[in-house]
Formats: sequence, structure tokens, C-alpha cells
Amino acid sequence: MTAEYRIAEDLLGGEPTLVVSAPNGGVRVVLALRGATLLSWQVRRGAAGDTGATELTDGYRDEKELLSQDGVRAGLLAPFPNRVADGRYRFRGDDHDLLPGRRTDRLIYHGFAREAPFELVDATTTADSARLLLHSTAIRPGRYPGYPFAVDLTVEYTVGDRELSVEIRARNVGDTPAPYAAGWHPYFTLSRPIDDLVLRIPAQTLIHTDASLIPLPGEAALLPLDDSPGMDFRTPRRLGPAVIDACFTDLAPGPDGRAETVLSDPASGDELRVWQYGGHMHVFTGDTLARDRRTSIALEPVEATTDAFNRPEHAAALSLEPGGQRRFGFGVRYASAGI
Repeated sequence: MTAEYRIAEDLLGGEPTLVVSAPNGGVRVVLALRGATLLSWQVRRGAAGDTGATELTDGYRDEKELLSQDGVRAGLLAPFPNRVADGRYRFRGDDHDLLPGRRTDRLIYHGFAREAPFELVDATTTADSARLLLHSTAIRPGRYPGYPFAVDLTVEYTVGDRELSVEIRARNVGDTPAPYAAGWHPYFTLSRPIDDLVLRIPAQTLIHTDASLIPLPGEAALLPLDDSPGMDFRTPRRLGPAVIDACFTDLAPGPDGRAETVLSDPASGDELRVWQYGGHMHVFTGDTLARDRRTSIALEPVEATTDAFNRPEHAAALSLEPGGQRRFGFGVRYASAGI
């Protein structure tokens, strides 16, 4: 009988996790049920005879980090990615306050899904891959201030030999339209400081923001990369000391419809290809992390740009009708030298 991928239950402190292992020991993935959060993705670097594995993500290392949410390591971002200006927005004529009663420190970002409880509702394993389906009903009226909507979330992870794919599915189970967008906030590492790595982003446009990282009004938010050469990564180039917390848009898809952002290590020949169907790519060089700054880089596929809830041009795309569903698919593939 052919051996298959394995899925086992485990704990990170007191937090339930799922451990996915390839039959040959070449892949190991750890997911926390809190937020359906990727904690670790290890892949054997060389050929079948090589017993070494390399860690490709910089996830939460213990329960304390997971609960603190510092850096939003591999957080699933829903019902909004990135920031909502001043924690307030207007939707279909109604004003909403995500931070009621708070007069200062009104920064809110990355939604609620990253801390929501999920449960494993289905799993399939074969000799080549494992598929896990995780579900949450946490987003309900009265649960989160300023978001009086009912949205079910389902996250599908597929773990293969050298590829990890994710699809976030949302269904509006309420009786009114809901504003909704999703994203992912993973930190990737190739076992060396990011200054030495090379980045390629297939974007034509940079989202131009103010000092609070909120996009400028209207068309002023769209800055052609021809006019911002310091942020232009269409041609692969070394990151060096660049400090980035910015969103790139107008992504050019490949023949398969996927846009790919590529992080590579010229010394080893290793590379990570972060792919997505549609949306935008937000990049953060990790300069403000509580630990290990600039040892990993956040390459974040997002459906909507920062503060999309406050931008009229995004209103129609954000609106999820009662009974409606939306999907956002993305993932990452690892290639090592000689493979």
C-alpha cells in the first residue's frame, strides 16, 4: 500500500494545532486552529536522500506569540486587510465605528479572522498531498463592534511536495449586504537577512499613501512605478536596506492567470514564488517586529488595498450580498538549487 500524507493533532502550549507530514518526511506543516494560522512550513531542501529540512516561514513560535498577534504572522485577513482609517467607515448609508468609545490610539488593522476559532471540518490525504478544510462562524452581529454582519469563513489548505496553496471562502449568511475583503500576511525566509535577497514584483503601480499609510484620495493614490524607481521591482533586484510597508497593484498575470511575486537567494539559488489570482501585493520588510527584524519579509496577497472600506470606488466590489459567496486564492511554491 502506498503511504499517504498524515494529519495529526497537537498543541502549541494550550492552543490546538494540526501537523501535516509528507510520507517521505520531506514536508511538514503546522497550523493553529486559532485563526487557521500557518505556524511552520518546512521543506526538504535537496533530493530524496537529503534528510535536512529548511523553514520557509517565520511564524509564531509559541502560544504567547500567537496570542499577542505581534506582526500578524501568517494571519488570515478578513473581513478587511490592512488598515481602516480612524477605525470608522460608511457602508450603504450607515456609519460604523470599529473602536467605539476610544478617542486615541484608533489604529485597527487586518480584521478579526486571524484570532477567530476555526475547526477542521474535512480532510483528504493522498500520496502526493493533503487537503484540509477549516471553518469558522465567529463573525456575527454583536461579536465585533462596528461590524454588524454575519459571514461564514472557510479556509482550504492544500499541502504538496513543494507548494502550499490557500483559498479563503466567504459566505454572507445574514439578511443584509456586508462589506468584505480578504488577504494573507505570511513572513517568508530563505535563511539569511532579507537585505541579501532579490525581489521581483510584477506590478505597474504603487499605492501612494500619507504618513499614516492611508492611501491618498482618488487618483492621487495611484503612482506609476515609472515615477517611483526606488520602489520598482519589476526587474528583480536586491532588497538591500530598503524599508518597505507598501501596496503594489496592477499585477501582471502569467499565462495561467496567476501573478507571481518572486523572492530569491542568489547565493543558494533558492527561491519562493508567491502567487495569487487577482488582487494586490502588500510588502512589509519587518522593520518594527518585536523579534528578528529583517530576517523575514511579509509578502501579502490581498483582495483590497488599505482603507478600501472608505473608498467609494471599491464599494461595489466589497459588497457581499445575502447568500453570496466570494473566493480568494493564493499560495507559494519553493524551488531549491538542483531541484
